[in-house]
Amino acid sequence: MGEIATSNRQITLFYNPDCVIASQTLAYAKAEGVPVLEIDILKTPLTGTQLVELAHRLKMEVADLVNQELPAYKADFEPHNYSTDDWIKMIHHNPKLMKQPIALRGDATVLVKTPTDILKL
Repeated sequence: MGEIATSNRQITLFYNPDCVIASQTLAYAKAEGVPVLEIDILKTPLTGTQLVELAHRLKMEVADLVNQELPAYKADFEPHNYSTDDWIKMIHHNPKLMKQPIALRGDATVLVKTPTDILKL
């Protein structure tokens, strides 16, 4: 059992409220009538354990959780093979760089690219 508690009765959504897709996904989930546990990653920083667990649930590496295409990433960082701990620190100190929203329901986890992706849960 991981550190992130999940339920089949609700969607847990890790998101940045400044992201348009995240706002649309949240609205879509609420419109579907499913209870949503909202976790604003700007106000509630994720722990290293939570980041590792999210990456594992998404079948990716922690490095893959960083959106290296963002101008903010390109302005402050150069492409590099950082350690997992370094990627965790980068996300912890710069949560806006994290790919999101990430939705969980029970054992299912999805990196949302369009608001309707939550239907996969």
